[in-house]
Amino acid sequence: MQADDLQRLLSFKMPYGKYKDTVIADLPGNYLGWFAREGFPKGEIGRLLELMYEIDHNDLGELLAPLRKKA
Repeated sequence: MQADDLQRLLSFKMPYGKYKDTVIADLPGNYLGWFAREGFPKGEIGRLLELMYEIDHNDLGELLAPLRKKA
């Protein structure tokens, strides 16, 4: 994980698919789970999706709360 990844989860939007233009931090858990089963895309998007999956799966969404308040 890179230093600014949590902030990126709140600003990076899905570039394609059913949830196009949805901020990664706001993607539903079942969608993130689908990527976990089928494979995450390569590159930054995949890395951020995988991080968000881990946060969601382990019920750590509160980590993002202070960053949401700043935005």
